[in-house]
Amino acid sequence: MLPTNFSSDDLGPFAKFLGLELDTVTPDEIVARWTVRAELLQPYGILHGGVHCAVVESLASTGAAVWLGERGQVVGANNSTDFYRPTTDGARLRSVASPVHRGRSQQVWVVETHDEDGRLVARGQVRLQNLTPRA
Repeated sequence: MLPTNFSSDDLGPFAKFLGLELDTVTPDEIVARWTVRAELLQPYGILHGGVHCAVVESLASTGAAVWLGERGQVVGANNSTDFYRPTTDGARLRSVASPVHRGRSQQVWVVETHDEDGRLVARGQVRLQNLTPRA
């Protein structure tokens, strides 16, 4: 369960390793900034696509959990992420998650990542299952 007022540290050690710094956390939007580092690159010197997938899943899950609140927990069921522009070590990125659908049993969130020039770098969509206790 996410605390009412939480920080980037509350996202867990994996999100901390990714370098996610939360700027906005509401039930309708999650905004994070992060910097590409050497540890996140694939052998050709560009950001590994799996990192984009992890950022998309992390931010979508956070938004879904904030919206669901005390009613339960969420788990990812599908992650589809597209990569549009390569980024290299030192690039500053901004990722924004917003809901597409929020229902009783599932949610869908989209996450877009842009570079400092406002160019779309990656876009992903995550379908999440709402896990709510039975009455």
